[in-house]
Amino acid sequence: CIITGGNVKALGKAVHSLSRIGDEVYIEPLKEGLSLRAVSASRSAYACFLFAPLFFQHYAPGEPGPIPDAGPVRCKVSMKSFLAVFRSLSLLEKTVEKCIILLRLCDSRLRVQLHCKYGVVKTHDLSFQDCDSLQAVFDTEQCTHTLRAPPRLLVDAVVHFPLTLAEVTMGASPGGKVTFRSYLEEETEAGQMMVTELCLSEDEFQVFHVKQETQITFCLKEFRGLLSFAESSNLPINIHFDIPGRPAVFTLEDPLLEVHLVLATLLEPDSHSSQMTNW
Repeated sequence: CIITGGNVKALGKAVHSLSRIGDEVYIEPLKEGLSLRAVSASRSAYACFLFAPLFFQHYAPGEPGPIPDAGPVRCKVSMKSFLAVFRSLSLLEKTVEKCIILLRLCDSRLRVQLHCKYGVVKTHDLSFQDCDSLQAVFDTEQCTHTLRAPPRLLVDAVVHFPLTLAEVTMGASPGGKVTFRSYLEEETEAGQMMVTELCLSEDEFQVFHVKQETQITFCLKEFRGLLSFAESSNLPINIHFDIPGRPAVFTLEDPLLEVHLVLATLLEPDSHSSQMTNW
């Protein structure tokens, strides 16, 4: 595939978001587009970026693998190596004019070429491994509650929390109130406890569908990564959630890409246990 212009930076931002989740990136060229996915080691966080063919100047998913009936080619690459290609987003925007990604089955290499200004070409050959398809099972239609918000609203909300905070509790009520509150383990020393809570009103959301008062607690690090991408692409964020212990699903969508972030939630936000449930 060939990516040009500002879409190169968009791809880089997606890789940065995925790097907050897992140590490997799963790459799968499909007819529907190029899929990049990651999952955390604890299986409590999963993300998928699906770039539609329209996102690319040229997109060819290629032929199936060498084994008959084996399905589409898929592989996984070290996140550290893949992220190094797109490490500096400012340089991507200023110097890179075209990015070519080629999956070389013959020598198990993923080639990423950055065509920069003044004829400079940077070629990265990354080794990969064959893998099974990575897919979290979830259905947003089964979620009881849905919120949609402009990315700036949520970015401004979470900026008040320290970067060291692991988890945040989001509460929503039919009365039209959404809160974000620091979640701290009971073992936290009193001298280190600082609780921040913000309250947002219903009219700040584009969609507000809450049937009953609910609180869910999820990881903040992965959520920040999605917010960063959403803000750069100016796409509203959909939040689909249910009772504590059920996964929360955050989605972005436009004609060029679909993004899904699935986060496990605490079984009981007010309990002393911090055990996360997997999807």
